[in-house]
Amino acid sequence: MERAVTHFILLGVISGLTEGVGVLPDGPLNAAVGGTVIFNTMMTPPERPFLVVAWSVIINNTERPIITATSSNNTDPEYEGRITLYRSTGSLELRDLTLHDSGRYRVSIATDGGNPIIGSTELKIFVPVSNVNLAVSSKDLVEFNSSVILVCFSSGSSPSFLWLNGSSEVTASERIQLSDRNSTLTIFSVTRYDQGPYRCKVSNAVSEGTSDPVNLSISFGPENINLMLSPTQEYYVEGSNIRLSCSAASRPPAQFQWFLNGVKLSDTGPELTLINIRESQSGNYSCQAFNNKTLRYQTSQPSALTAVERISSVSITSTDQTIEGNSVNLTCDGAGSVFTREWMKDGSLLTLVDNMTLYDENRVLSFLSLKKTDSGEYLCNISNPVSFDEAKYSMVVNYGPEDVQITGQNWINVGETLNLACSAASTPSASYTWLLNGIEILNNSAVFTKDTIELSDSGIYTCQALNNKTGRTSSAEHQLSVTEKAGGLSAGAIAGIVIACFLVVGGALGGGLYIYKKKINNNARPQNTEQDLHVYENTSVIYENTITP
Repeated sequence: MERAVTHFILLGVISGLTEGVGVLPDGPLNAAVGGTVIFNTMMTPPERPFLVVAWSVIINNTERPIITATSSNNTDPEYEGRITLYRSTGSLELRDLTLHDSGRYRVSIATDGGNPIIGSTELKIFVPVSNVNLAVSSKDLVEFNSSVILVCFSSGSSPSFLWLNGSSEVTASERIQLSDRNSTLTIFSVTRYDQGPYRCKVSNAVSEGTSDPVNLSISFGPENINLMLSPTQEYYVEGSNIRLSCSAASRPPAQFQWFLNGVKLSDTGPELTLINIRESQSGNYSCQAFNNKTLRYQTSQPSALTAVERISSVSITSTDQTIEGNSVNLTCDGAGSVFTREWMKDGSLLTLVDNMTLYDENRVLSFLSLKKTDSGEYLCNISNPVSFDEAKYSMVVNYGPEDVQITGQNWINVGETLNLACSAASTPSASYTWLLNGIEILNNSAVFTKDTIELSDSGIYTCQALNNKTGRTSSAEHQLSVTEKAGGLSAGAIAGIVIACFLVVGGALGGGLYIYKKKINNNARPQNTEQDLHVYENTSVIYENTITP
């Protein structure tokens, strides 16, 4: 019975009478020498074991049995100890693989009451990749002048080669050639970007390996030469220390030579330091870079260096006293290389008005006739590209006195307190003198006060203002009438008293006018006589108008 079943299965295998779909993976299955592979079927374990499971391998068009399992297992001697059959699914494990195990594996499974189910798949055995190394024709190269060949070596079966420059894959191009199944990399006319690191990655279906990195030394330059001055500025103050530095893209690093106005200096190296620079060292500086590997030169564009003397000792001087109406010149001078002068007034740029002019390259500010509004703080700023200095001049235009005014009572009763105040527009402040009816009564006070007033205090009060700086005076007058308190008198008595008072005052005014005229004559001030007479004439009118009611 057992022999008949086996014979039936073998007939099915040979004839291909029944071919199961999806019994084994499509494959191929890849495995390494010395490794293990499992041929897993897609079969679902039946309620009762399969009647027959038979495995075989086809190598070089010859089929060889591996194991046939019925009620017992019949294993080919070559596979003893290397295989395990899983009867529940028909799967097979094959161990200690060799290159000779490569082939097409087939399984035939007979189920209870059914036709044999057949499946097959391909198995490929590979020797793992190992000993990956690089060889380089030359590592010392010159940009644009040299070419290089890199060769990759390794052990293992069916290797595939991949080249990496850093983390990027190297692909063929006009300058790059891959040959010998990509195991050889040739780079023509190398550039600095070809320096690497290069690695060769070798792989097959079961393993991979990567070589150690290799770097190429590619000399290039000099190029992109750059000359910098520190500090960077168009002009430098005499006495400064200046550092000039020269750089260029170059491998190996470039050697440097310095030039002033095209004449070679004795200084070498990437830096040139100028200590306590003088104006004679001004000129066009340049540097030249040289690469002793590429034998190439490059010279920088010239950089201009100009030294100037620092501005100092700025001052403003005045030609005359600053009195209203005077002509005054303010002169701004300073030491050093003067490029510009700028005038300001009270923190803002000076705006010239009709009485101002600037000349001698803004050195002199001239006032044709000073005005009060010309007072303020003047600033002169002298500058050049490396320095500036300034001076201030506080100009006070002295004027006055003018607009003299007296404030206080015009009518007052006997026994009350009199307060009169005098003011005048004046710089500097005026000093004041008080007169009553032309007679001096108080000196050097802007306020006249009398605690207990009398009838005799009636009259014309004059305030004289004097500016000691300008030497000018001005005055103002104030009419004061002093009366008795009315008390309980009749209207007729009050009227009589008022008329009597005016008669007395009128007499006093007449006498006062005579005294005032005499005083004016004694003081040699005839220019005020007409004005004083006019005041008294007005005063008489006031008195006449007062008596009429």
